Amino acid sequence: MVDMTTSYLGLPLRTPLVASASPISQRVEKVKRLEEAGLAAIVMYSLFEEQIIHQSLEIDYLLSHGADSFAEALSYLPDTGRYSIGPERYIEQLHKLKKSVDIPVIGSLNGVSPGGWVHYAQLMQEAGADAVELNIYYIPTDPAITSADLEQTYVDLVRAVRAEITIPLAVKLSPQFTALPNLAMRLADAGANGLVLFNRFYQADFDLENLNVVPSLTLSTPDEVRLPLREVAILYGRVPVDFAITSGIHSASEVLKAMMAGARVAMMASALLVGNATAHVRDMLHDLQTWMEEHEYDSISMMQGSMSQKAVAEPAAFERANYMKVLGAYRFSSGSSAHAALTGDMLYPFLGVGIEND
Repeated sequence: MVDMTTSYLGLPLRTPLVASASPISQRVEKVKRLEEAGLAAIVMYSLFEEQIIHQSLEIDYLLSHGADSFAEALSYLPDTGRYSIGPERYIEQLHKLKKSVDIPVIGSLNGVSPGGWVHYAQLMQEAGADAVELNIYYIPTDPAITSADLEQTYVDLVRAVRAEITIPLAVKLSPQFTALPNLAMRLADAGANGLVLFNRFYQADFDLENLNVVPSLTLSTPDEVRLPLREVAILYGRVPVDFAITSGIHSASEVLKAMMAGARVAMMASALLVGNATAHVRDMLHDLQTWMEEHEYDSISMMQGSMSQKAVAEPAAFERANYMKVLGAYRFSSGSSAHAALTGDMLYPFLGVGIEND
């Protein structure tokens, strides 16, 4: 039997499979079945800054104020009756879940600005949370906000949450930063023990019949794992935190890649929201063990970071070599109408590089 144990945020885990924040954590019995199947830890669904600040009648007022002059405003947030679960019930659910399972339970706090609401991180700790994941989901729209301003807000927020708790703190980020390694190091200095890469932005869509903006939720696909794989492989060994890869984890193949990039755990949500989640976890662990036995890996720790950028002698040359290899390997098929007419650069969705013409 291979050793599939790992650790994340100082927490010993029996496997690298972790459920990321999703509605699954609202059902204790489902979490218990996933634990029996081999799930190693679970991140609670998120408690939002807005839920803490704007409660009951106050949020009703904010949602309805000015509705006559701007009716579309009502569509941006759900009505009070459907606005997820309030702060008090969240803490109660966390406490209940912690008492019902033996695996680590990680609280999730979702916000964008430092303030009194971060005190709920301490309440999560008091309710029994083994760690807190700070999920920062922010899309800047003000042209006056610079990238430096935005990054400093992230650092200040992490420092504010760290001041409230003594348990481990992970930060879930989006991929849209110009210099992610620098920001990652600053977040570590501010008190982050782990980084979760990456948050998936849910893009809005336009309803052409009713001419309004509508929410659009699309579950992840395995292809999406490529971006966090690359970034974790770059950051591994350079930033002193534990890494978790999320987005695109659907099978044992993605878990193996995540470990080799340097992640401690592979987090998934979409794969658990469809079909039989319990059976899927069992199948993933079976496939993971089979692959490791066939390729003579005795433990997960043997492969962690083995394909990171730090594992090569000259990381810069490694990046250039991959760039050149991708460009040189691509060819249009002879039947393509663009085969003889290609001019200039064409974007190719792999590693963010351009395809140069032959």
